[in-house]
Amino acid sequence: MIDHQVDLYMQYLAVEKRVSHHTLDHYYSDLEQFIAFMLSEARTSFSEITHIDVRTFVGRMALHREKKTIARKISALRSFFSFLRREGFVETNPAKGVHLPKLERRLPGFLYLDAVERLMNAPDTSTWLGLRDKALLELLYASGVRVSECVGLDVSDLDLDVGAAIVFGKGAKERYVLLGAPAVNALRRYLSDAWPLLRQKGAGEERPLFLNHKGTRLSDRSVRRILDKYVVQLAGMQKVSPHMLRHTFATHLLDHGADLRVVQELLGHASLSSTQIYTHTTREHLERVYTKAHPRA
Repeated sequence: MIDHQVDLYMQYLAVEKRVSHHTLDHYYSDLEQFIAFMLSEARTSFSEITHIDVRTFVGRMALHREKKTIARKISALRSFFSFLRREGFVETNPAKGVHLPKLERRLPGFLYLDAVERLMNAPDTSTWLGLRDKALLELLYASGVRVSECVGLDVSDLDLDVGAAIVFGKGAKERYVLLGAPAVNALRRYLSDAWPLLRQKGAGEERPLFLNHKGTRLSDRSVRRILDKYVVQLAGMQKVSPHMLRHTFATHLLDHGADLRVVQELLGHASLSSTQIYTHTTREHLERVYTKAHPRA
């Protein structure tokens, strides 16, 4: 019964909530750890779990885990027991009253424009995969989409005449994102010169936008490997993740005068507070420029 309930929950996250594979893996790992704990405490059903059990589990984890990891585990348990309660498997949510540890808000890392230009120009566009990588990098930087949103795109989600795309974000929320001219041009060339040739190797009714060498949908892990390859290729470049390109997108927009609420909409943030962290990044940047350039700074 325990495994069945976990499977139902994971299916709910994947199908209804459309969470990323990365998040699914973390939540599944968190639940496995909690199940091991509850079995060690002679609990054989989730309905037996109390608030004290959850606090005990969190206390043990806190001995050798970072606060961010503990916060995620609590969030995973809250969400899981909320699902079980809604489905009638338990009467209460024992994780609801467990407080999240206070986290320090780290300023997001971002790339300066010269580094972005180097990265965008790194792929060898004389090859199929180079054309794909060029289009992929340009889209990530131009739109600020999450990597899960990027790999989830189908060809039909693009409107290159308008310069926009439809993405499905967290909670299956649909939103429009905008694409600049470099991204549109890179996508047009990829779709005309590389996509049909890569697609010959694949099959199925789906038409994924970004394909791997087998002609099937690119995974988020593959996107990270692609970025790692170009970072190694570009001597002296800092470690770059897909999320850093998202941070860079937001930071550059605000640096050039974009309205905070517009950036919130483009990023797909439910709360403005999630977007406001980028104002701290741009403020630090302004202070550095001022200090360096002003004769009386």
